[in-house]
Amino acid sequence: MSGDRLVVVHPDADVLAHATAGRLLAAVADAQARRGTAHVSLTGGTVGVKTLAAVASSPARDAVDWSRVHLWWSDERFLPAGDPERNATQAQDALLRHLPLEADHVHLPPAADGPDEDDLDAAAARYAAELAAHAGGAEVPAFDVLLLGMGPDGHVASLFPHHPGLGRDESSVVGVRESPKPPPLRVSFTFGALARARQVWVVAAGAEKAPAVARGVGGDDVAATPAAGVRGTDTTLWLVDRAAAADL
Repeated sequence: MSGDRLVVVHPDADVLAHATAGRLLAAVADAQARRGTAHVSLTGGTVGVKTLAAVASSPARDAVDWSRVHLWWSDERFLPAGDPERNATQAQDALLRHLPLEADHVHLPPAADGPDEDDLDAAAARYAAELAAHAGGAEVPAFDVLLLGMGPDGHVASLFPHHPGLGRDESSVVGVRESPKPPPLRVSFTFGALARARQVWVVAAGAEKAPAVARGVGGDDVAATPAAGVRGTDTTLWLVDRAAAADL
């Protein structure tokens, strides 16, 4: 099934966020029923944060045992902890503070004021080591759900078109320099890490995303449209609104 990309179209961004939240809660509850714990990789962006807020406000959130959920991030801006531009900070405000999570199950990406300070490569290596420590002998946990936003250029995580970080799969996490989207320094999962997810969901809304959605779903060259290269081992979903699906 991972070879296929299933596209689910919603009327608008708000419906998309709420529908994705419901789908996420059901997937996490199912994963816990099957395996006891669940590993979820979160994303940022407008719709990503709306989705997290929708999870927080959903009565179905109590169907999940949050003490048995591990949370990760596929990419992060290499800024000081608590910076409002960090995906983890936005997730904390939208969702995490509302949930009874175990503190050591929230795997925050490295921050620029952390133990590695301004050493981006050391920070990436440290996050890679944390992933491996929870992977049962693999390099990366088999994420039950990996949420990805996508930019109008077709980037996912912090893997940008024609950027040197695209080809660096020697580790699960890469330090990204000279990002074409500010800030310039980031840490990101590589394609090798993304490929470990059971379910990959690419979430996109807005007419400006329509050309990239069409290229990604159509299997464009990964160097030009990185989103075209992400697949789940079980399921690959493109969850989009009507505007983002306009070119399909």
